[in-house]
Amino acid sequence: MESLGFSFWLAAITLALTIPAAIELFIGNRSVGALRDMSPVPGAGSKKVSIIVAARNEQRNIRTALQSLLDLGYPDYELIVVNDRSEDETGRILDTMATSHPRLKVIHIDRLPDGWLGKNHALWTGSRHANGPYLLFTDADIVMEPTVVTRAVAYLEHHRLDHLAATPSMQMPTAFLGMFGASFIITFALFTRPWKAQNPASSCHIGIGAFNLVRADAYRQVGGHETIRLRPDDDIKLGKIIKKAGFRQDVAYAPEFLAVEWYASVSEAVKGLEKNAFSGADYNIPLVLCGAAIHTLCSIWPFAALFLTDGPARGLNIAVVLVTLLIFVDCARVHHVRIWYAIGYPLGIALFVWILLRTMLLNLLQGGIYWRGTFYRLKELRTNRV
Repeated sequence: MESLGFSFWLAAITLALTIPAAIELFIGNRSVGALRDMSPVPGAGSKKVSIIVAARNEQRNIRTALQSLLDLGYPDYELIVVNDRSEDETGRILDTMATSHPRLKVIHIDRLPDGWLGKNHALWTGSRHANGPYLLFTDADIVMEPTVVTRAVAYLEHHRLDHLAATPSMQMPTAFLGMFGASFIITFALFTRPWKAQNPASSCHIGIGAFNLVRADAYRQVGGHETIRLRPDDDIKLGKIIKKAGFRQDVAYAPEFLAVEWYASVSEAVKGLEKNAFSGADYNIPLVLCGAAIHTLCSIWPFAALFLTDGPARGLNIAVVLVTLLIFVDCARVHHVRIWYAIGYPLGIALFVWILLRTMLLNLLQGGIYWRGTFYRLKELRTNRV
């Protein structure tokens, strides 16, 4: 009877939670389209795309990223880069590149208006200078393959969408960061369920900072980035206001065509997620605590329990671990992640849980967030609910 004590029932509950989540991820992974299935050849009468990039202190990656945008094979596009109060060499690099590339338009912002986050204001400013019927919002460190915009426009038009998000591959300098990135992808997918974004009856929505392609008229009808001017999670909240307005949206896999060095070190990842880990939960303390508890129960404890339990409890924990590793492998296949990173999954989730709790406490104790040299008060951020 001892073997059917607390550890057994804990393992049974964990397995009961893990199996449905794994099934949904497995089915969801097969419900999302891929840009690789679209033609790389532009169609006749291709509509103009305005690519809008916000850049602040991006001297490390911006030259390579922008060159990839300037080398795109799409026949009709403009590139608008907004230099948001950069304190490094970003502005000089942009001006130098603009002299050699007439397609590149650079806008310099010296002052941030009250009531705005810097990136949101920069993207909104860029959108006001855009002339295309399609707007593509992307980050300043995204490297694009030449056919990606052609494929994305074809996907959007073929499926009659108003908004299309595309997933990048994450280039990490160390194996552990790669494990963390892969763990984050799974967590993000379970939280947002992006495969449901295409369903008008579902409240699920999607937005990805690396690649948000939207019809300009839909963007302007929902108020664009002005509606989400104080949202640190601007990419996914852009998707939310578009979906709520009744427009059609979807997500497509594109790891072959988009790449980003997400973070260069663990400390940079911890610091970088300070801006949106709490806002992503809508500043909801019980939701953060519940999420941390579920991640610990389902993704960390079963691995430790392999060594700390025995009998039927260990058997159930083995089942949980096997299901978890199988779904990791399935997600790794979709997102072009190394399969052997699965061995670091519990460590990646442990880091994520620590970041989530640390960020919440830090935001509460500081009364706000520091993001790229600017402090934003939590009281003000919370007013921008969408």
